[in-house]
This record gives sequence, C-alpha cells and structure tokens, in this order.
Amino acid sequence: MSHGPLMLDLVGVELTPEEREMLSHPAAGGVILFSRNYESPEQIQELIQQIHALRKPELLIAVDQEGGRVQRFKEGFVRLPPASWFGEMHAKNSKSARKTAQAVGWLMAAELRAIGVDFSFAPVLDLGRGNSTVIGDRSFHAKPTIVSELAHSWMLGVHEAGMAAVGKHFPGHGGVEEDSHQILPVDSRRPEDIWMDDMLPFARMIEHGLEAIMPAHVVFEQLSPELAGFSSFWLKDVLRTRLRFQGVIFSDDLTMAAADVAGDYQDRARAALDAGCDMILVCNNQAGAIQVLEALQDHKDPVAQMRMVRMHGRGDVNRDVIHLDPRWKAGVEAVAKYNESPSLSLDI
Repeated sequence: MSHGPLMLDLVGVELTPEEREMLSHPAAGGVILFSRNYESPEQIQELIQQIHALRKPELLIAVDQEGGRVQRFKEGFVRLPPASWFGEMHAKNSKSARKTAQAVGWLMAAELRAIGVDFSFAPVLDLGRGNSTVIGDRSFHAKPTIVSELAHSWMLGVHEAGMAAVGKHFPGHGGVEEDSHQILPVDSRRPEDIWMDDMLPFARMIEHGLEAIMPAHVVFEQLSPELAGFSSFWLKDVLRTRLRFQGVIFSDDLTMAAADVAGDYQDRARAALDAGCDMILVCNNQAGAIQVLEALQDHKDPVAQMRMVRMHGRGDVNRDVIHLDPRWKAGVEAVAKYNESPSLSLDI
C-alpha cells in the first residue's frame, strides 16, 4: 500500500478502533500529532510504534515543534526558543546566531527522531514585520536575507539529525494582520514586494535543498484570486516552474476558516490537490477527515507518492543515549542562554 494524500489527526493518547480503520484506508498517508496526544516520551513513542505497525510503507508522522509558543511536546523535551530569538542574536553576533540555530535545529530534530517522528512542520520562513499576531515571534526576522541565513543554519542541524524540513507559509504570511485560522486574510501589496521580499527565503531555501513547503491560506489579490494553497498559479507556475521546487507540497489545515471559500471538505481536498498539493491536512474534525477519505478512495498520484517517501526520517536515534552526543550538550547550552535571558539582555 502506497502513501495516500491525506494527513489526519488523533483524538487522544491511544488509538481508537475507528482511528485504526481510518489510518488503514488507502487515502491515508500520515498523522499529525498535537499536545492532546502527548503524555510522556514513553507514551508517545509507543503510540507512534502502533501507528507504524498498521501498514507498509509506514505512515508519515509529523508534529508542529517550532519552539516558543508552538511546541506540542513539552514535558520530557527541551523547551525550545522561538525563532525570533535567533534573529535578535543575529543583531549582536551573526556567527553565533548561525551556530546556535544549527545546534537547536539538531536538538529539536534529534529528540523527535528518537521517538519515531519523521518531521516537524518547520521552519517558518515568513517575515516578522510585527503586524501579524499569528506569526509574531515565530519568524526569524523582518529582513528576508537574515531569515534565509538563519533558516539555512537551522536546517543544517535538522538534516544532521536525519530529518527533512518543511518551509512555511509560501509565499509569505507576514504581510497580513489577519489570522487565517479565524478569517480569510487578503494581501493587497504590490507583486514586486512579494517577489523581492517575502519569496526570497523560500527561493534560497529551495536552493539549499528544502524538502517540503506548506502554502499560506492567504489571497494575494494582485496576483491570483485564490488562496495560495488552492492556486495552481502559486503552486505550479511559481513554485514548481519558476522556483523549480521538486519537493513535497503540504496543504495547510483544510479546516481553518480561511479555507471555507473552497466549499465542503471534499471540495477543499480536491481543490488543493488539483492546484498542486501532494498531501493535504484535515485536523480537529474527524467527520471531515472521513469525508475526505471516502472522496479520495481512488486517488492516485505516483509522482507525489515518490516525493512523500523522502519525508521519512533517516537513521536511528536512541533516546536513552542521545544525551551522550556532543551536539546534545551544544543544543542544551544554547537553549539555556535563552532561558537565562529571553530578551537577549545578556551579551552573547
């Protein structure tokens, strides 16, 4: 059985009989885990092993473990700093900021790989202009060149730990105030501003080997009337053709309010796949996920399936001995600096 196009979520810390059936459906391809699925490293590792045992190839396992306010697994894991902290550090010492970003990237990925998670939906490549509450300190910096630099260093560490990276939210969520979880954001800026600023981190990260991208639930009205995640202009013409991206395109969650414009869940799923997404996410709505599974029963996309195979984690990371790796010490010491001085009043 190959990877299906749907990534879905679970209701709790154990698999229910209905979830086992859903995950065995041919249209299922992965599971995204949330805080409600987590009790301890031992429990989540057992849950992941049960998911992996359901089918071959194994379902992809993902989580949002960016750091800061977006970190699903906390107790028993190192509490990671938000991306903006590296940007603040960059203003004082760019070399130290790059080194620290790489160390923390490795730490994040190694901890997740040690329990069987394949990848985190990170890094955020949106620009931190200060006007978007949903992005906020999740962004490395306001300047695209610094975002590119720090994200690349962070990804180097992630790759060292055997994990792929997912850049989001293409072509950039930092230019709108609205939260797409709650409302439809419309970006009215000039196309040249988006090309020259917001898209630069994505273009550079693609050159550096970025494996996957998640588009934004934002309408860029001067370029396309559709949400970026439902737009063949953005996903096929720009991302695939202009930027020559060959990796996986994940939709953002199709249950978010901004996605309502595409219709019911079946319509949203088909619109995202037709626009160029390889895998779609339906979270926090089991009935909607079931509708999508039924609608995509016969969906076949061999090219997308080949891309998704590359998202599986690589190598074995033993949770019992991970702390013996010198990179663990480097990562923990870097995070300790953040815990001592989140605002970077300390001289680095």
